[in-house]
Amino acid sequence: MLAEPAGAPQNVPPEGFTALFNGQDLSGWFGLDGRFNGQGLITLGKEAREKLQREGLASVTQHWKVEQGELVNDGAGLYLTTDQDYGDIELWIDCKIQPKGDSGIYLRGTPQVQIWDTTEAGGQWQHGADKGSGCLWNNKQAGNRALVLADRPPGEWNRFHIRMIGPRTTVHLNDQLVVDDIPLENYWDRTVPLPARGPIQLQTHGGETRFRNIFVREIPAEEANAHLQAVAADGFEPVFNGRDFDGWIGATDSYEIQDGILRCKSGTGGVLLTGKTYGDFAVRFEFRLPPGGNNGLAIRAPLEGNPAYEGLEIQILEDSAEKYADLKDWQVHGSVYGLAPARRGFLRPVGQWNVEEVVVQGSRVTVCVNGTTINDVDLQELPARDGQEHPGRTRPEGHLGFLGHGDPVEFRNIRVKLL
Repeated sequence: MLAEPAGAPQNVPPEGFTALFNGQDLSGWFGLDGRFNGQGLITLGKEAREKLQREGLASVTQHWKVEQGELVNDGAGLYLTTDQDYGDIELWIDCKIQPKGDSGIYLRGTPQVQIWDTTEAGGQWQHGADKGSGCLWNNKQAGNRALVLADRPPGEWNRFHIRMIGPRTTVHLNDQLVVDDIPLENYWDRTVPLPARGPIQLQTHGGETRFRNIFVREIPAEEANAHLQAVAADGFEPVFNGRDFDGWIGATDSYEIQDGILRCKSGTGGVLLTGKTYGDFAVRFEFRLPPGGNNGLAIRAPLEGNPAYEGLEIQILEDSAEKYADLKDWQVHGSVYGLAPARRGFLRPVGQWNVEEVVVQGSRVTVCVNGTTINDVDLQELPARDGQEHPGRTRPEGHLGFLGHGDPVEFRNIRVKLL
């Protein structure tokens, strides 16, 4: 948590944070119509986005102003939107509403961390205002009610401290936990994951709202991965000791171990498998891709035949590389090779570690990378997209491992949980 010493100057970020509001003007922000899907900014070309930002900045001052180091909105008009997109972040915002006020904080262009008058006089109890601000109000599954009522009365400042890793969102309001690591759902299209990046937006929804001390820290991959590895970690046991190939069989000559990292040797390949077999299980691991890197996760693989067909292969691939411009959808990262395509756009930049979890139960396979579920499919009667036979889809048990393709893809912290 961020502590502010008594008498500390406003709008001055603590160490490691950047101020999104400079206390003087709207630099770094523009106005966006609340009916516009903020996620759509990601798909705009550079010129189109800059044009939208110029137009939005020109009109946003109708309802937004800076007054005595505070951002002030009169309750109407465009949503104040950051010029920059953000992914995994820690965010600090002070907010003050008036009686019957209603606002919110959009993350990655998506509603919202709720801000409202929580008193009965505010007139929103039928919508859950009596439970408090800070909740992910538009969620359908979980998190749409605050864990505790932590609001100060209208007319007083409230402090929001938000951490977001993948879609997983934690909110503290006035130093009290109100949302505990709940995925923010994609309000704009609940059939697809929340995007990996997007703008921060301040909602206008009735009544004067004031903001100050808006600070952001982009969370580095190592910190994000440590958090994701710790989520519901009970029952996971290491299958790689970080020192040698104890417990592994197959192409051990094609891999090397250094500093706790398992690396496929450049120019080699082959199938490296666990000596044990697994039926229903979850596996968590970290991987790091070189440019254009290609490998695969073998699931329920036999010792004979092609494990991508006689078992299952989950693609591990730097699928944004130019040489993969013509990939089929069932070849991208996280796909069940030949069978089930995954959602793209959730890998970290080349050279950074990613964390992945694959859950296999019966004929169902779920793939989650960097906190986002990119594949969730029942393979039982799914037509093969590559036109090939895939007897491995019904194999109840087999070996776990890696399918090298000549690239120095690296792995570490490989753990398995039996289900």
